[in-house]
Amino acid sequence: MKKEFFARFSKGSGIQLPTAQPSNGHERRLVELCTLPVPEAIATLKTTLGGLTAKEAEHRLGEFGPNELSHLKRLGFWADMAHRLKNPLVVQLLLIAVLAGIIGELKSTAIVSAMIVLSVGLSYILDRRSSRTVESLGKRVESRTIVLRDDGETEVRISEIVPGDIVLLQAGSIVPADLRLIAAKDFFVSQSALTGESMPVEKTSASADPSVQSAMDLPNACFLGTSVTSGSARGVVVNTGTRTLFGAISARLNEKREETSFDLGVRSFTWLMIRFMVVMVVAVFFIVGLTKGNWIEALLFGLSIAVGLTPEMLPMIVTVNLAKGALTMAKKKVIVKRLPSIQNFGAIDILCTDKTGTLTQDRVVLERHVDIVGHTSEEVLNYAFLNSYFQTGLRNLIDRAVLEHTDLDPAQCRLVDELPFDFQRRRMSVVVDYEEEHVLICKGAVEEIYACCSHYQIEDEVFPLIDMIRADLFEEVEKLNRDGFRVLGIAYQKFPKSDKTDYTVDDEKQLILLGFIAFFDPPKTSATEAIGLLAKSGVAVKVLTGDNGLVTEKVCRDVGLDAGRIVTGAELAGLSPEDFSKTVEDGIVFVKLSPAQKEQIVKRLRENGHVVGFMGDGINDAPAMKAADVGISVDSGADVAKEAADIVLLEKSLLVLEEGIMEGRKVFANIVKYIRMGASSNFGNMFSVVGASYMLPFLPMQPVQILTNNLLYDFSQTGIPTDNVDEELIAKPLKWNIGNIKRFMVFIGPISSIFDYATFALMWFFFHCSAFLDPSASAMQKESLAKLFQTGWFVESLLTQTLIVHIIRTRRIPFFGSRASLPMTLTTLAIMAIGSWLPYSPFAADLGMVPLPAIYWAWIAAFLVTYAVLTHLVKTWFFSRYGGD
Repeated sequence: MKKEFFARFSKGSGIQLPTAQPSNGHERRLVELCTLPVPEAIATLKTTLGGLTAKEAEHRLGEFGPNELSHLKRLGFWADMAHRLKNPLVVQLLLIAVLAGIIGELKSTAIVSAMIVLSVGLSYILDRRSSRTVESLGKRVESRTIVLRDDGETEVRISEIVPGDIVLLQAGSIVPADLRLIAAKDFFVSQSALTGESMPVEKTSASADPSVQSAMDLPNACFLGTSVTSGSARGVVVNTGTRTLFGAISARLNEKREETSFDLGVRSFTWLMIRFMVVMVVAVFFIVGLTKGNWIEALLFGLSIAVGLTPEMLPMIVTVNLAKGALTMAKKKVIVKRLPSIQNFGAIDILCTDKTGTLTQDRVVLERHVDIVGHTSEEVLNYAFLNSYFQTGLRNLIDRAVLEHTDLDPAQCRLVDELPFDFQRRRMSVVVDYEEEHVLICKGAVEEIYACCSHYQIEDEVFPLIDMIRADLFEEVEKLNRDGFRVLGIAYQKFPKSDKTDYTVDDEKQLILLGFIAFFDPPKTSATEAIGLLAKSGVAVKVLTGDNGLVTEKVCRDVGLDAGRIVTGAELAGLSPEDFSKTVEDGIVFVKLSPAQKEQIVKRLRENGHVVGFMGDGINDAPAMKAADVGISVDSGADVAKEAADIVLLEKSLLVLEEGIMEGRKVFANIVKYIRMGASSNFGNMFSVVGASYMLPFLPMQPVQILTNNLLYDFSQTGIPTDNVDEELIAKPLKWNIGNIKRFMVFIGPISSIFDYATFALMWFFFHCSAFLDPSASAMQKESLAKLFQTGWFVESLLTQTLIVHIIRTRRIPFFGSRASLPMTLTTLAIMAIGSWLPYSPFAADLGMVPLPAIYWAWIAAFLVTYAVLTHLVKTWFFSRYGGD
């Protein structure tokens, strides 16, 4: 499900969940089935406790459709076109094309239409092609679930779930559809995505009371989009896709993603340019109308100026840059689930991450199994093996490490019951039938295990556990922790064999502390390099973990991360809001954190003005990932973590993450290149157009020439998404700064006007276009002189604005210190060549152009060199004074 959709809904969307009568037939069906006994519910859905056959599942998939929400579906061609045509820049061009057609200027209409096709069409083609590729990559990280098919367990995509499927759920699972539970054990579900209620809700398989009217009140129903926090269960699918409770809401809700600072900035720039254009067009219309006396010509010239001042390629540049960035990131093992998150990815200045798998190798090895005095104990190993072997929940790295360490035969034991792990107890237990006794074996965090114990065992002797000897008992634990081991406690209790098969948390009392198992997760050799690269890139790393301080401190020391004062969750809980804010700002390593505390830290860092990324892969990381600007998970993470993420890594590595961040900055940098270019060019054109319109006795450039100039310039900008980016431009987080763009526009824009006026002087005096004012000049001579002037400015204008992007794209010396990409260089050369050829081409007459004298090219070459040097000098001064943010 979409992270922002959940967040928006839980914060209140104006659509209320049903509280009385079921709101639709699908919900009523769910309520009715939940009041029936399990066998009747199974029969009603025409399935079995062993699940559907693969053939029947395929048939039902065709009947009911994929298990997807409507808002996730891709827009059709016409709907997509309508959406793109509603962009204010495109609307403006459409109006200009229509007005030009009304007054009979069909050539102008054709050229403006070509611009629309170029902007919208290219954006559509590249966006669809990129989206399809990204979607296919995204399927590699699509959440899956386990169902029963053909009486056996099989893993399928959530989109392939159908009514009648029997689904197996455990801690960390996303509930894949609306379902009725048929079996459950200590089963708790987080329904915050639907209700906003933060506390997990216990669910059972018992039939609901017939008086229940609302689906949300059903104790034996689970809903699409919720997640399992602890326990295990089986359920039969009742509704899928838009027929689910969440799907019905999504169909009524016109989702609108919350705008990022980048979205707001682009929109602000767009409307700034539109307002600027309106003022210019009105001014030019009246100046030309009053000085030349031809109001139709004035209108057409004004409309042409409007086109020239419109950054119509902006939507295409933004879309293509983001899509290209996503494809490039995918090659670097970074999958982007939501394109706009790329910009936030590049803007991250604080990365919060767990320790396991990022700083360490995520390769847990069981190194020690000792009693409480530090002697190797086979009994401790045997009990740990039985606990890991018989638990049916989410089998983690620790369980796998225990099972791989030894090869015992548990045939003499039988699982009686289990108490699954949860993040409140931080332990899990199994009850096994062994030698005419029920043995409860508990494994978990040492402190939590100790709190459940009343005795301890050394060899075969059992002694009372009193607080006075606690320090002595934990001496071995602290020694192992200081050496970087992760230590878990093992305790047990024996019960007389009876018919009792239902054990609860209340039975985890009066246990006997048996010993400890110690694991080692070696630090990653790449972590030190990655932390150094992130620091160099302006990204501070903070470690947020539920692990203890001694282990975390050792790992941080090994990878070169200065932990400073380690802050515990207990310390944070006792702080005032002001002290909490200062502590999370200054602290580097936070340990023994609850999921809620991780979320609070992320939120406070954002409130402090940071752009925060959170990298996690566990169930307990999902709240913090949703709270972050960018949620980052890994392909091997829990379903709920991957669903909460904006970015999914195919490899859990800070090096991969650093590469992704730098790619996000490249995308942003290339978008800003076009924006700076467009803003400064338009600002400079203002002075040139207004002055020339007032001073000259004829139009400085014919409307068809302005439109052709703009069309060619648009083509030259299509290479920007492929451009290289200098290292210093992405050396630190990039954030949107409209104020800096405005200043850049004010200082760089007028430089182009200097050379426009130099060209005016060249054409007027050197090439004698001033003869236009000679009373003896014939109408034909005047027309020829006007065309010569207009052709001269057309070529100079096109060449300078096409060339200048190579000056603006870098802070280094252009062409020598930094070179553009080959596609961008080729488009620039091609457009400059076409612009120089047009006055001599067969199209010259239609465009109102005449051949230029040979000496003109020497002057233009001098102008281009001088323009480039002067712009580079002003640009260098600007960045040294104002920076690039």
